[in-house]
Amino acid sequence: MGLHKILRIVALLLAVAGIVALVMVLVNDTGLDAQLYIAYITLALTVFIVLVYVLKETFSGNLKKTLMSIGAFIAVVIVAYIMADGVETEMRDGEILSESGSHWVGTGLNTFYILAVIAIGSMIYSGIKKATAR
Repeated sequence: MGLHKILRIVALLLAVAGIVALVMVLVNDTGLDAQLYIAYITLALTVFIVLVYVLKETFSGNLKKTLMSIGAFIAVVIVAYIMADGVETEMRDGEILSESGSHWVGTGLNTFYILAVIAIGSMIYSGIKKATAR
């Protein structure tokens, strides 16, 4: 039996379990825990399958290119970390966000902005290249 068939059967079983839990919630509020467990199981299976395929393709493909891409991403994160400011901030619920936490939030935002600019730039470059090649 192929992996594709096994995954289809697992997906079908999870769908049936989800429908049963939904009916239990609608009837008498007892299926909420069951839905959470189904969600956790689905998330764990998804993460596991993605990791298996990523590792399989990484080692069967061009490892040097993969490592260079990971290195480029790490370089973007380092640049974003250097650009980020860390300021202790009071949040809406009265808790305090630490300077380190603020710095990492800024790093995440800067990483997103840098990668968005790169993606938009590459789309524009690709469009111009196609338009001038005709």
